Amino acid sequence: MARTSSLLASVSLACALVLAPPPAFSFSRIKDLADIEGVRSNMLIGYGLVVGLNNTGDSLKNAPFTQQTLQTMLERLGVNTRGFPINTKNVAAVMVTTDLTPFAVQGSHLDVTISAMGDAKSLQGGTLLATTLLAADGQTFALAQGSIAVGGFSVQGAAASVSRGVPTSGRIANGAIVEREVGYSLMKATSLRLSLRNPDLTTAQRMAQAINRYLGLTAATATNPATVQLNRPASYADIVSLLTDIEQLKVEPDLPAKVVIDEQSGVIVMGSDVRISTVAIAQGNLTIRITETPQVSQPQPFAQQGQTTVVPRTGIEVDEDTGKRFAVLNSGISLQELVNGLNALGIGPRDMISILQAIKAAGALQAEIEVIG
Repeated sequence: MARTSSLLASVSLACALVLAPPPAFSFSRIKDLADIEGVRSNMLIGYGLVVGLNNTGDSLKNAPFTQQTLQTMLERLGVNTRGFPINTKNVAAVMVTTDLTPFAVQGSHLDVTISAMGDAKSLQGGTLLATTLLAADGQTFALAQGSIAVGGFSVQGAAASVSRGVPTSGRIANGAIVEREVGYSLMKATSLRLSLRNPDLTTAQRMAQAINRYLGLTAATATNPATVQLNRPASYADIVSLLTDIEQLKVEPDLPAKVVIDEQSGVIVMGSDVRISTVAIAQGNLTIRITETPQVSQPQPFAQQGQTTVVPRTGIEVDEDTGKRFAVLNSGISLQELVNGLNALGIGPRDMISILQAIKAAGALQAEIEVIG
């Protein structure tokens, strides 16, 4: 009886495993797939001075803009330096950048990045003076100031130097204060658009269907591969409540087959839907090695004639990679089979890039190739 019960339990467990739906590992939330129209950041930029450097700032002779900025700042503080020589290396001219986050209110803080403009060697220990941060329209939106945190360093001696990271760039956590807000009323909107981060018509349609299925009515429409038009139903008092509900909906994204190649580093990234038609591939290089091993020839001891000379000795080796043969890749193979087939030829990433481009040129690669770098 116990054995029968154990057998029934095993069968029940097996049936449960077979009938259970596969885990949705490829599903993503709408909030991770799309951006909301109007909810965006704005880039800010400013020019300022960093002081307090330990003799690692700009050389004023090589960076005249640093000297002009320093003189102008001192004059605004009531110090006249015109006509007097300024020879300090404790000051550096820098560019200050940050992103004004969406719906940032007056008084909120932002992280800023500091980058040297002149020939300063390091910004370690420096303090950024009050710097206005401007938008693309030239209006001031934030003010930055504070001590700079630098992750890199550079140490140099008479015969050696050690450098780590980039000492001429740093950050100030919460170093900027928002002085002006970007006006945008999301709550009053009756309709808006969802912008897909990776435009795809299938993904956009699935997103619209998921929203309509959740709401029980047609409120979302995929207008193009990058946009889903969303209208606020009458059951929602504001658009914020609607977005809060639908951004957690899960959608299975669909992306086109693509091969991304970085020729500088030799990195190759291939999507899972990459397919190729039947093609034969052979890869081999003719390598010729010439080595020179000169030898010294001299006469026997106490010989009456002869002299010491250098006799050239040349060795030539030819490698035709005869062990490498054609490899046939069948039609419709998967990504794993494609990689295994190319690896079977014993080739490296550089040669694999050339092979993939040649397969694409032959019309056998059913994917888009994007070369970066």
